Amino acid sequence: MVDESGTSSEAPARFSLSEIAGLSVAELRARFVDVDEEPPRGLLQALSADSRAGVRALAARIEKRREAARAEEKRLTVLTKFERALWDDGVELVGGVDEVGMAPLAGPVITAAVILPRGARLRGVNDSKQLTHEEREALEPQIRAMAVAVAIGEATVEEIDRLNIYQAGLLALKRAVMALKPLPQHLLVDARRIDVPMPQQPIIQGDAKSLTIGAASIVAKVFRDRLMSKLDAQYPGYGLAQHKGYPTPVHLEALERLGPCAIHRRTFGPVQRALGIDVGAKQRDLF
Repeated sequence: MVDESGTSSEAPARFSLSEIAGLSVAELRARFVDVDEEPPRGLLQALSADSRAGVRALAARIEKRREAARAEEKRLTVLTKFERALWDDGVELVGGVDEVGMAPLAGPVITAAVILPRGARLRGVNDSKQLTHEEREALEPQIRAMAVAVAIGEATVEEIDRLNIYQAGLLALKRAVMALKPLPQHLLVDARRIDVPMPQQPIIQGDAKSLTIGAASIVAKVFRDRLMSKLDAQYPGYGLAQHKGYPTPVHLEALERLGPCAIHRRTFGPVQRALGIDVGAKQRDLF
């Protein structure tokens, strides 16, 4: 039977113990565990009642996966609180923007701005700092595929040294937002205000509280990590592909041994020390 929406209104047949008994553990795993789908009605009960320990273990794995999926749906409901309020008010184009690379001693600040479609929910999106490299690499193309628009902004090393890191970060954020096509009707920002012509809402720890800002943080992080890996080939010896310009012991040792290269930030203390400059009390505030 098919309802008015064109989908079947008949409930799927329940699985019986006899059907389960006719399948091996490997067959059951391939059919029901190794796929990311909701199990058929009655399957868990049938698996749990099976006499084979291996089959009952599969039931436990499926139930654990279901619990994780329910928890993720709850998390996404919280993570889209700001977006849903705007969508409900008729704002369709909600943008989020975030930056990466404020603290490194080398390389540019990179920002990303993202507009997600109304009702977007993408499992796994979070503050990029809370994700592994592999998780970010897997999510970045999904974000780009789902997004209404994605744009990248940058503040160069020269701009960082000329303006200071805070102002350079604001400039890079503005560039990403203004590069969006279409422009957002409302902007969600991670704890600051940007000189842009649309309403905006600063959110403290926004990359962990907003789906759109979190998505932007992932896109920015993946973009900058790839850029720093390319720059590592251009400026070998510093380990840029590994630490991405951050002040790790390996980077500090290389900086002392090799001296700064063209992409090191001359207004940052460790770089100035490597140049023999006494930063002292006159060192510029970085933030």
